[in-house]
Amino acid sequence: MKPKIILLMGDRNGIGPEIAVKLLADPESHDLAALELLGDPKVLAAGRGASAQPLTAFTPEPDAPMEPGRATAAAGREVLASLAEAARRVAAGQAQGMIFAPLNKEAMHLDGLKQEDEMRFLAQELAYGGEFGELNVLDDLWTTRVTSHVPLSQVAGQISGDSVGKSIRFAHDTLINAGYAVPRIAVAALNPHAGDGGNFGREEIEVIEPAVRAARETGIAAEGPFPSDTVFVRAQRGDFDCVVTMYHDQGQIAMKLLGFGRGVTVLGGLPIPVATCGHGTAYDIVGTDQATPEALKNALRLCVDMAQGATTKGAAA
Repeated sequence: MKPKIILLMGDRNGIGPEIAVKLLADPESHDLAALELLGDPKVLAAGRGASAQPLTAFTPEPDAPMEPGRATAAAGREVLASLAEAARRVAAGQAQGMIFAPLNKEAMHLDGLKQEDEMRFLAQELAYGGEFGELNVLDDLWTTRVTSHVPLSQVAGQISGDSVGKSIRFAHDTLINAGYAVPRIAVAALNPHAGDGGNFGREEIEVIEPAVRAARETGIAAEGPFPSDTVFVRAQRGDFDCVVTMYHDQGQIAMKLLGFGRGVTVLGGLPIPVATCGHGTAYDIVGTDQATPEALKNALRLCVDMAQGATTKGAAA
C-alpha cells in the first residue's frame, strides 16, 4: 500500500502554497503516496488551487493576514503549530511521514521560536533525545555538517573531536539505512587549504584528522580533511557519497550551485520521516508563477522511501 504522507504548505507569505498546489496537481505525486494536505483553506486559495484540492482544515491562525513577501510572526506561529500537529499525527500512526514546503526561520523566531530551527523544534515536540541532524541530498550526493544554524563567529569553538566524530558516524549510519553498503564519506577542512600544514590554523591537525582516523578504525570509510573549495569537485565526479562539512554555508553553497531547485533536506535521525525542499521561501518571486515543485516532489519521493523503510541510492534523483 502507498504510505500516507502529510503535506504542509509552509510559510503562507512565500512560494509554499504555490508549489504545494503544483505538487498536488501532478498525478505522479498521487501515484507515490496518499497525500493529506494539512492547513488553512485560505492559504491554499492563495496558491490558486482551492477548488480542486482536498484539505484537512487546520487553522491555528484563522485571522492571520496574507502578506506576500514578508516574514511575519503570525505566519511563523501558523508554521510552528502546523509542524507540531503533523508530527503528532505521524507519531500516532495516522500517517507515515511528513513533508513541508519552505518555511522562514525569521518568521518563526518572530513568534518566539527558542530553538535554532524547525528540526530541533520537532525533536522537542516529539520528546526525542537521540541523535539527529540535517542532511541535504542532491541526486546521489548527500551532505551533513558539524555545526548548523549558528553564527560563523561560533563555529570554530564548536569543532571538537567529539562533534566531528558524531557527524561522521551520523552520516555513515544514515547512508547505511538509505541502502549504501559502504558509504564513502569525505570530511571537509575548516580552514583555507586545509590549514596549509598549520600555517592557517591547526584544527585540521589537532581535531579533524584525528576524528577521521578514529572513524576509520571503527570501519567507517571516511577520508579527509580535504580543502572545502575542492572536496565538492571530487564528490560531484563520484569519488564520495557524502561530504561532512564544518559549517552551514560550506556545504549549502556548493549543493545549491550544483542543483538549486532540485535538492532535498532530510531531518535525519528523528523517529518519524521528515523531508522538505532544499530551497527557501523565495519572497521575491511570490505570485509570479516562477516557482516549480521539483524539489518538493523529490522530498516526497525520499520521504516515501523512508516511510517504506526501503530508501535506495539515488532516491532523490
